[in-house]
Amino acid sequence: MTIYIGNLSFQAEEDDLREVFAEYGEVKRISLPTDRETGRKRGFAFVEMAEDAHEDKAISELDGAEWLGRELRVNKARPRNDSGGGGGRRNDGGDRLKSNPL
Repeated sequence: MTIYIGNLSFQAEEDDLREVFAEYGEVKRISLPTDRETGRKRGFAFVEMAEDAHEDKAISELDGAEWLGRELRVNKARPRNDSGGGGGRRNDGGDRLKSNPL
């Protein structure tokens, strides 16, 4: 399982995330995506921890928490292929928003 962290401050660094999530257990991997064109952070990250129980605890305690001036959205990451498109950007000339019913 991987944790998705949304509404992340653009000032957050990988070491900052590692420090916060290490309080809940061993952090295996952190991904802090950047925009391919500008190199700027995209405002979200993914964290993978060694044990599911530690991920669950981090999610329950950090979702809605304020960190670096932002209220975090923390939940289980959905697989990239859940929409059937592989998770990549559309290459048809437009960036269209897709509705995501809950």
